[in-house]
Amino acid sequence: MTKRERRTFTPEFKKQMVQLYQNGKTKRAIIDEYDLTPASLDRWIHQDETSGSFKEIDNRSPEQRELLALRKELKQLRMENEF
Repeated sequence: MTKRERRTFTPEFKKQMVQLYQNGKTKRAIIDEYDLTPASLDRWIHQDETSGSFKEIDNRSPEQRELLALRKELKQLRMENEF
């Protein structure tokens, strides 16, 4: 198995893929036609259903947001403590 080169997709492209799925095209057909990974398409469908946004920041759980805030606070306190 060869390693796939990482690609980026625009929010418009992701929305088009979700719309194809919602309009009845199978996941397998979309994945094969556009050379996508199953995980990517599943993630886009989930993101569209939950938040309507493909930005990771909009799709974080409350626990993930809290953890990031705590890490940021800890970093700030460590910097202040050094002085």
